[in-house]
Amino acid sequence: MRPALEDVALRKGNYSFVVYPYSTPAFEFKWHYHPEYELTLIVQGAGSRIVGDSHLPFQENDLVLLGPWLPHTWFSHSEYNGECKAVVIQFSESFLKPFYSFTEFEAIAELLKDAGRGLCFEQDANIIKEITGIAETKEMHRVASLFNILQLLLTKKRNYLSQKFFVLKQSEKSQSRINEVCKFVHDHAGDSITLEEVARKIHLSKSAFCKFFKRTMKVTFSAYINDIRIANACRLLTFSDHTIREIAVETGFDNITYFNRVFFKKKNCTPTAFRKAVADNYAGHAE
Repeated sequence: MRPALEDVALRKGNYSFVVYPYSTPAFEFKWHYHPEYELTLIVQGAGSRIVGDSHLPFQENDLVLLGPWLPHTWFSHSEYNGECKAVVIQFSESFLKPFYSFTEFEAIAELLKDAGRGLCFEQDANIIKEITGIAETKEMHRVASLFNILQLLLTKKRNYLSQKFFVLKQSEKSQSRINEVCKFVHDHAGDSITLEEVARKIHLSKSAFCKFFKRTMKVTFSAYINDIRIANACRLLTFSDHTIREIAVETGFDNITYFNRVFFKKKNCTPTAFRKAVADNYAGHAE
């Protein structure tokens, strides 16, 4: 599966920025990036979201702002049945740059700078209404609506997604290689994956592959696999009644002690505590 330098400019045409509703039977794994900012609202669907080195579950009303060149993808889980819908807004640095010198724009400029690591926002009915309605607006009303959305985002609690800033302007060959590796890991994370096996897929020696992966993804290959496996474990802890030991095995950890140690390092809590926190949070919302 090839990358990902998405041609947003082609879709934009002569408009100042791009807005489009997106509907599909399932969000497919498509690890990609582009030079534009992107604000994505998940209207319907559930699965996993990857932004830079962040691997987290998403569900309806997930709202994320991404900076330029930040690799990302949303993809559905096999157990989710139903249509998937999103609203996507993409806008360029050149569109906003003329406003950067104005005092009124300072806070938004800082917000966009932080978006270089990806930002996830708490749910807000007013913002969701504004985003879902922007595709229906015309001419300057659409531009005004975008600035209003950015202003509203300033008032909401937000969390960084990626631990690092990513700038992935790779050659076409490198893009193809890293996408093949990432897709393979996501498809086989529950299996035993060897370094030799993955290096051989893109015709590199083990040492050359390790250097290539670390340079491109800003993380070691073993750490990346663990990130994916822990993300899958969190999904199973949330949506299944499998035991901790069963989940460890299903997600690719043969050793329960090692699984617990890696999980605690990534989530700062035990798998049992994570499952309890999710259950308590769900019960709180249900009341």
